[in-house]
Amino acid sequence: MQSLADESVVVIGAGVGGLSTACYLADAGADVHVIEKNEQLGGRASRLEEDGFRFDMGPSWYLMPDVFERFFADFDRTPSDYYELTHLDPHYRIFFKDDDAVDITPDLERTKRVFENYEDGAGEALERYLDKSRENYEVGMKHFVYEDRTQLRDYLTLDVARQARGLSLLGSMQGHVENYFEHPKLQQIMQYTLVFLGGSPTNTPALYNLMSHVDFNLGVWYPEGGIGAVIDALVDLGRELGVTYDTNRPATAIKGREGAFLVDTPQGPLRPDLVVSNGDYAHTEQELLPPESRGHDADYWESRTYAPSAFLLYLGVEGDVDELAHHTLVLPTNWEDHFEQIFDDPAWPDEPAYYCCVPSETDDTVAPDGHSALFVLVPIAPGLEDTPEIRQEYRDQILVDIATNTGTDLRDRIVFEEQFCIEDFASRYNSYDGTALGLAHTLRQTALFRPPHRSKEVDGLYFVGGDTTPGIGMPMCLISGELTAETVLEDYGQPAGQ
Repeated sequence: MQSLADESVVVIGAGVGGLSTACYLADAGADVHVIEKNEQLGGRASRLEEDGFRFDMGPSWYLMPDVFERFFADFDRTPSDYYELTHLDPHYRIFFKDDDAVDITPDLERTKRVFENYEDGAGEALERYLDKSRENYEVGMKHFVYEDRTQLRDYLTLDVARQARGLSLLGSMQGHVENYFEHPKLQQIMQYTLVFLGGSPTNTPALYNLMSHVDFNLGVWYPEGGIGAVIDALVDLGRELGVTYDTNRPATAIKGREGAFLVDTPQGPLRPDLVVSNGDYAHTEQELLPPESRGHDADYWESRTYAPSAFLLYLGVEGDVDELAHHTLVLPTNWEDHFEQIFDDPAWPDEPAYYCCVPSETDDTVAPDGHSALFVLVPIAPGLEDTPEIRQEYRDQILVDIATNTGTDLRDRIVFEEQFCIEDFASRYNSYDGTALGLAHTLRQTALFRPPHRSKEVDGLYFVGGDTTPGIGMPMCLISGELTAETVLEDYGQPAGQ
């Protein structure tokens, strides 16, 4: 039986999924070469450094520490071999746009009292909700996330039925949360993580209440040096395992099949035995592969539901911004209109919900002395018109909104500013319609309903990243790398980790 140790692999795209896959395949003996179109490794987890300020351009929440611990343990290492973690307190702060604010802290008893202030019995309801969330997380991760069930028959077994009994699988998050909490603000607190899944309360399955276990029980952490330090760790681990990396080297075409691939790049062709694409799935199929090699046609991609794009402001400001926590959410008391303007009637949100990240509250290396570094992220619909004039108008609106609702007026203190929006996501990451995350986690785009890791048409071509299982987010992409590597190793008759 053919051994993977005899094979060369090109991984296209150095996002978290690609970096993870590269580590697993190199550990299995493959000769792995990662190529990346941009000037740095990390994909959407890029860094922006200018004038003494440093920003994580994409992911900024370090959630699910158990996933990172499990990943590094697969290589007899620990996260602390590469970076240190700080448990944030508060986890995050919420400003509601009616002069109300609340901190969610690591102290669950304190959080229960906060809930009771909004609704009698809500503290006990939170405890019951988190018990269900913990159950969903523990069973879901073990039997559905870490196991890649790619066909319907994989779910029609006694084992799956036994494991799934009692889980909150179907229905929407909105309906599920309403079973526990009546107060709209408490519902928002329990549902804000849906933004990280690219969905809304009405289109995300109730199964994802497991994210509340991630939030309240596992905690919110900050890696010293930011998310960029985690990327450095993945790259360093890969190098230790023999992975080689090329930046500023985009793939322009994928031709051939197992044992006879040709990957075109501006620096010349590569001829690996196997190819793993961590590029945007639709871009890979529609732009890099010839028509006969595509597993999905243009109509398929057009019919998908995509996660939001984002309007981002990276700001270096004079002085402190103590009103803001490291993670701060600013929410209208009624956020249905914002979700409607993302998923139902796309438009720049009139009354936006948004997120502010202020890493300088925790890490004094990200800004010069006497300054603060922060970014503001407003989820918006992908595919909207994105012009300099629209951006400037919206930028001014958001800065007024921050001053009005948080008491932090940044407008006369900005010494560095950079914007990032729909057109930038499309050009930098080849993302479909400028989505910031990829395919949303709707019921029809969860588990086996997401595109597969193994190409339907080309032997030896594989896919990894947020568009595949298990889905969106750094921890999920890390697991996606493991699942893709397992798929490759299964095809070569070699169990993962051997």
